[in-house]
Amino acid sequence: MQAHTPCLVATLPGAAFRELIETEPAVALAMLPQLVSKIRALTTRVYEFSTLAVSNRIQAELLRLASLAKKEGKGALIAPAPTHTEIAARVSTHREAVTRELASLARQGLIERDKNALVVTDLERLTEMVHAATGE
Repeated sequence: MQAHTPCLVATLPGAAFRELIETEPAVALAMLPQLVSKIRALTTRVYEFSTLAVSNRIQAELLRLASLAKKEGKGALIAPAPTHTEIAARVSTHREAVTRELASLARQGLIERDKNALVVTDLERLTEMVHAATGE
């Protein structure tokens, strides 16, 4: 994860954190939605790693990146574009597999390179492809 604006990062020893949670229920309640969200995301990733083919994992990762990116019409602008090696590391494969899948998606008109960005041209179609692979 990368900060998009200046921020302050701090740590809290485990014992102090437990005391804070016990003495300030509002803090615990505020953290629960974030924890649930992280658990759901991790569950999805474990499911993808254990059941999806490499090409489908790459598609799912592009969809995840696009969901966080600037929307442009039917698509999204992922900037800066991750390298093929970075995508490969995220989906547990090798760079060559990412190169092949991105080339396939480009031939289908689903993605384009734009300087230092990756443009997903049709989010709806990419979503359908991922949902078809995951059975959702």
